[in-house]
This record gives sequence, C-alpha cells and structure tokens, in this order.
Amino acid sequence: MKLVINAKYGGFGLSKEAYEFLGLEWDRFGFASEVKRNDPRLVECVEKLGEKANGPVAELKVVQIPDDVRWVIEDYAGLEWVAEEHRVWS
Repeated sequence: MKLVINAKYGGFGLSKEAYEFLGLEWDRFGFASEVKRNDPRLVECVEKLGEKANGPVAELKVVQIPDDVRWVIEDYAGLEWVAEEHRVWS
C-alpha cells in the first residue's frame, strides 16, 4: 500500500495545484484534512506533481508499506513517519 507523509518539519499540506488535481475546493491553509493519506488519487497527485504538490511548509513523500499492516501516521513538529498501530496507555 502506498500513502503520503510529510518528510520535513512544518506539517502536511497541499498546494493549490494539488487541490485542483484532486478536484477539491481550496481552503487557503492547504491542510486537506478530508483526504485520506492512502487515497490513490493523493498518491498519484504527489507522484505526478512532485514538489509542486507541496503545501507552504511541506515536503510530501510517498511511502510504501505492506498491505496487511494496520498503520498510523505519527509526527514530531510536523515531520511524519508511518508506524504500525499498537495500543498505548499513560
């Protein structure tokens, strides 16, 4: 399975051009929270547009993981990685 993460500090976001590619209405912040990170259209957008898909503080990257993994996206200050889902108590 392919999914999209942000590969630098700052946070996930899409450019206006990426919004147009996905057929979404521009929200001026570029968060695109309604788009799932494993949406094939988002993956295609990032693969085709490359750097032009990046929001103002984003560096988007397509990551491939095994299809049978239950995953979550974790981050530190906007820098994201994919982790296998697990239980946590605090």
